[in-house]
Amino acid sequence: MDRTATMTPAAQSPEQTPPDLRLIEDWKRRVAGVPVPLAAMLQELVDAHGPALAEHFYDGLLADPRAARFLDPGQVQERLKPSLQRWARQLVRAGIDDTADLQRLHEHIGHVHARIGIPVDLVGRGMRMLKEVLYAAIRQRAGDDALALEACVHAGVLFDLALESMTRSYTRSREAAGELDGSFRLFSLIQNVGTERERQRALLLAWENALLYALTAEQPGPVENLLLSRSEFGLWFLHKGLASFGETTETRQVGELTERIDGELRERLPAAADAAGRRALLEDIRGWTGEIRNLVGILFEGIGDLESGRDALTRLLNRRFLPTILRREVALQANTGRQFAVLMLDLDHFKSINDNHGHEAGDRALQHVASILVENTRGSDYLFRYGGEEFVVVLGSVSQTEAVAIAHALRRAIAEAPLALPGGERLQLTASIGVAMQDGHPDYERVLARADAAMYQAKRGGRDRVVVADGPLPEPPGQQALRG
Repeated sequence: MDRTATMTPAAQSPEQTPPDLRLIEDWKRRVAGVPVPLAAMLQELVDAHGPALAEHFYDGLLADPRAARFLDPGQVQERLKPSLQRWARQLVRAGIDDTADLQRLHEHIGHVHARIGIPVDLVGRGMRMLKEVLYAAIRQRAGDDALALEACVHAGVLFDLALESMTRSYTRSREAAGELDGSFRLFSLIQNVGTERERQRALLLAWENALLYALTAEQPGPVENLLLSRSEFGLWFLHKGLASFGETTETRQVGELTERIDGELRERLPAAADAAGRRALLEDIRGWTGEIRNLVGILFEGIGDLESGRDALTRLLNRRFLPTILRREVALQANTGRQFAVLMLDLDHFKSINDNHGHEAGDRALQHVASILVENTRGSDYLFRYGGEEFVVVLGSVSQTEAVAIAHALRRAIAEAPLALPGGERLQLTASIGVAMQDGHPDYERVLARADAAMYQAKRGGRDRVVVADGPLPEPPGQQALRG
């Protein structure tokens, strides 16, 4: 039913809560009360009509334009249709002893649907279409109307219980995600609001000055290189400003003005061959950037009390807000086509650092690596201490070539900057880095798992290297033992 139902749930997800005991009792009452001949008939029908059920279900969903974001036709044919047939057989074959597992399965599916954002009405539509096909098969197979009615009622309740279980988990997961997103908007992505405000104003001014120089040059260069949306300020606003401040009148206006500036540059710059035309274009743009500067000031002034979301040791973001960031980057990619990348970085031989030099040296090493990451990434990128000696870097608006170049630059920066220990000793550090590009899949955990698998390959390949994920790679056995 869902292209990612086998993915491992996120840490501390709503899925880890105990299953609904009330629904388990409802499952038990339903499967306990069905006569054996009726259950056997349903099992026979599902076995015989499984392909037709899957065909009808996915043909109906793919007819809805919204489903294109979640359903790839190739995966539908190769994996999802067989998966749905297995699910239907499991549903009609469940006994008393299977009900708790059945409830957990459907809560897991609901959690994954919420994580990737499948509209709940699409799931309900799919259930309705499945019942239509099955009811028609029951009427054709049953020998009398009473048996057909009883079979339709039993099958209908089973499907309804499945949908109710999924919806319960879906709602709980969406509510938890909404609370986390709201907390993130209150959380400062920077340690000093005043400093960051001035930094973004300076970046906007730097872009304006660069544009001035380009417009006064004989050959201004490619228009795409001059766009505000591609500048340091533009990338910060898209990937961090919007996520931090949320959807407000001011953020909408900044977005509209940015689009207007870029549109005017694309339209007017190629035609403005004379100095007068370029001056007129520059004056208009200066007026719009002045408006943006005022709006950004208003946004920063509106930041109130901030909630904790930083790692106490490294001062990077902790993993609390990683799902929020990745969900947003997935949505940005789907809406704008801008790819993002995830780097999973693991500090090599970290256990030996603690064993040979003490935990204080280990802490210093983590802080040292964190500072190198800050110095060698862009203001629009997100840096997380993922746990232990692992870090995650989320790179917005990058190609694979750019992401790999950044990963190699980080690896070199770490290798070329030994950690100075008390007493004058210098400790050589290296890191293994896995790179994964967002491939259009709606589940953010997929890109994270691919980056993690690529990082494991870098460890296995000798450490102090970068490996790019080619696709969804399973977690090899013994991975945790190799890390460190």
